[in-house]
Amino acid sequence: MKTKWSRRDFLRTAGAATLSALAAGMPRRVGAEAAETIYPTADTLIVLWMAGGMAHTETFDPKRYTAFEAGMNPDRVLSTFPAIDTVVDNIKISEGLEKIARVMDRATLIRTYRAADLGFILHSRHQYHWHTGYEPPLSVAAPHIGAVLARTLGPLNPDVPAFIDIGQGFDNGEGEELKAFHTAGFLGSEYGPFFVPNPEEAQATVQPPKGMTQDRFKERYRAYKELVNASPVGDAMSGYQKDSLLRSLENAHRLLTSPAAQAFDLSLEPKEVYDAYNTGRFGLGCLLARRLVEAGARFIEVTTEYIPFKYWDTHEDGHTRTIDLKRSIDAPVAQLVLDLEERGLLDRTLIVLASEFSRDMLTEGKPGAPVKNQVEVPPIINEMKHYGMHRHFTDAGSVLMFGGGMKRGYLHGVTADERPCGAVEKPITTTDLHATLYRALGIPPTLAYEVEKRPFYVTKDGLGKPVMELFA
Repeated sequence: MKTKWSRRDFLRTAGAATLSALAAGMPRRVGAEAAETIYPTADTLIVLWMAGGMAHTETFDPKRYTAFEAGMNPDRVLSTFPAIDTVVDNIKISEGLEKIARVMDRATLIRTYRAADLGFILHSRHQYHWHTGYEPPLSVAAPHIGAVLARTLGPLNPDVPAFIDIGQGFDNGEGEELKAFHTAGFLGSEYGPFFVPNPEEAQATVQPPKGMTQDRFKERYRAYKELVNASPVGDAMSGYQKDSLLRSLENAHRLLTSPAAQAFDLSLEPKEVYDAYNTGRFGLGCLLARRLVEAGARFIEVTTEYIPFKYWDTHEDGHTRTIDLKRSIDAPVAQLVLDLEERGLLDRTLIVLASEFSRDMLTEGKPGAPVKNQVEVPPIINEMKHYGMHRHFTDAGSVLMFGGGMKRGYLHGVTADERPCGAVEKPITTTDLHATLYRALGIPPTLAYEVEKRPFYVTKDGLGKPVMELFA
């Protein structure tokens, strides 16, 4: 069993890695290229992030349905929603996802994603692992997958940030931990995320602050560049990292004066389109993602947002809260697929809906690797708040993919029909999932960047194997 890691441990090691990244020189591209020529099947990657732990048995892998009744035994509860048909004969998903059910003929559904065994479960550590491919703690500041794509492939449109993150704030209980992987790490600031915390206010992110004149804005821009070059700020960074930060400032400044900035203005959408997406911040984030794909973004993440004990972090009222969560994602996800298809963009855009791990009523972690329960489920359920998926489950989870060269109407993997509902056929690890995504974008899993005179591979140790069954 692995060492128990606290949030303090995570922050201490992440802070040390960040300081190391500031001192790092230019990361030189190294590593063996794939023997075969990789022809990309996608130009753009969209990650739809169900932050907090989306229960697979309540969404895309429904099991035996048990309705709520006072006095019920929690052992009986596998799914708190009945299964519904989709447009694909052999694929059923969970009630509340009817619009997604109607576009499943464009989808590849993985039911056997296995999250890593990291010992005591912290959301931020598993999210770090999913987004970078590496398990914390590290002595190197690992880059986010979006930063790897930005550095390796470059922008599709030089006026549009290559890596855009929509919907995540950092003023919550684990904000500092989340910042540890929302970064380009040693690759340099110019490849880091352009943040849009609230898609409703996206236009404001590409405009000078309200009331500030252009002259004053230019002066502030000049002063900030001077600050980067001055000590002690500039002295803390290597020449490469300093130049990369300055280039990131130039890129942001160029966006403000570019016609591409209009992509961030949701008011330009027809009302009926806006309303079709408007289930809240996540839905409008999907609309913004569609506009950014049209404008030439390379990587976009839209999150339901991770805040401890909110959204998909359903430690209580799991069933009731999941009703609202499904309502927030069902229409916009389906509409995003249909809109990109209508515009001829779905074939070259890979959409991936995923979560850091799943949930189960009783099992914490996975069989054979017990960890401390972080929520107690009573032996008899008398209250609705205990009806739902509460504990963190890492032995299986669902990943839904559209476009980008993946198969259509394809179901991958089998999970057990009885508890524990883990992967029993064709499990996929984070490393191999990353290798699959990188291959779709034309990047071999053995690609590495040299940092501190060592290769840092885009998949852990360069060992990722793309799951070729998923490709059309």
